[in-house]
Amino acid sequence: MTRKGGMPSQPRWGMLMGVAYLVTVGVKIALEGYDALESLLALDVVFVSVVVTGGFVLQLRRAVDGKDTVIEVAITTLGFVYVAVLYSFLPRLLVLPYPDGGDGGVSGAWLLIWLIAVTKFADMGAYITGSLIGKHKMIPHISPGKTWEGFGGALFFSQLAGCGLYAMLPEDLAVLGCWGWVMGLSFILSLLAVVGDLAESVLKRSIGVKDSGNTLPGIGGALDLVDSLCFTAPALYFCLKWMSH
Repeated sequence: MTRKGGMPSQPRWGMLMGVAYLVTVGVKIALEGYDALESLLALDVVFVSVVVTGGFVLQLRRAVDGKDTVIEVAITTLGFVYVAVLYSFLPRLLVLPYPDGGDGGVSGAWLLIWLIAVTKFADMGAYITGSLIGKHKMIPHISPGKTWEGFGGALFFSQLAGCGLYAMLPEDLAVLGCWGWVMGLSFILSLLAVVGDLAESVLKRSIGVKDSGNTLPGIGGALDLVDSLCFTAPALYFCLKWMSH
């Protein structure tokens, strides 16, 4: 996306570190389960430090090119944190335990499905409602197509998905607590889903591109599909960690 928009970046370095990081996270979770969660926070710091340090080391190969030199390092670091680090909270949810500390853990697969359903129903609700009855522009200077009616649809559809799944699978989703927490978490996630979508709009508008890529015909790049999840997954993870204490 940055290359398409003519923004200076270090795509090979960024992608190399992103793949290495996500593979490391996946292996640690597969081998250690819940015990990997605490050490992963330290891993986040280590990888971000390496990305920043390596980015500046790569700049030593050539003369400083004004602001572009710093922008290269900054854009690469942002891409690593925005995509790789935030997205890594999805697999972390797979091994999050019940808040009572029981050794049975939580059905992480259902928890992940619940997160994806709430997030994507928010996206879908915003699109459907905005397309049908949207009249009042929400943030036209960022995304001309977003409306307040669509925002209301996102809140409603996310509640529909969150409460509906919890009603059908109360035991598998017991980690969510009670109905009050389910509704509260669904509301928070729907807000962040909208923010995540707008955040990518900010990036695309500032860079000057329409889509993050062409991987998915009709949708755009992969980031267009997971942008909201990159904001909702960390929020749900930390909320549940806080609830467990």
